[in-house]
Amino acid sequence: MEMDDGSVNQSSATLMWIPIGAGLFLVALAVSAVAVPELRLLHFLQALIYVAVVILSRRNNVFALGAGFTIAVAWNCLEFFGPHLIHAGAVMFWSFLHTGQVQHLETLMVPIGGIGHFILMIACPTALIHQTTDTKKWWKFIAGGVLVLEYFALIVAIARPR
Repeated sequence: MEMDDGSVNQSSATLMWIPIGAGLFLVALAVSAVAVPELRLLHFLQALIYVAVVILSRRNNVFALGAGFTIAVAWNCLEFFGPHLIHAGAVMFWSFLHTGQVQHLETLMVPIGGIGHFILMIACPTALIHQTTDTKKWWKFIAGGVLVLEYFALIVAIARPR
């Protein structure tokens, strides 16, 4: 089977780490949606971002790399500077290790999502650097980031629990 030029220069970031990072976040979204039904629509719409990032990045789509990086940075910044749920989830995980009990499963999922995002924050730019066939890759990377932020703002406005 013959590979096209775009597949030849795919890095391990694209082939392995982007799906792992996105997969961790998808697990966190799914468990949170089960634990808190009011989040199901928002989390479903948000999951579409990560599915698209994985599929399109495997096709060397630079927009997807920008989207993956930007949503990861934005979400983690919101968590670190907002409700501090990454910290709360880490504390809850430590408590779970000592007691074997979890009171808020959705909070426990936040650090898992954060870890997935840290992986994406490294893997997406790494894949971009290894992408050698696109001369406008930095503009597309930025455009992918802008588009994902617009989509994220839209789904939050439409589907957030009231």
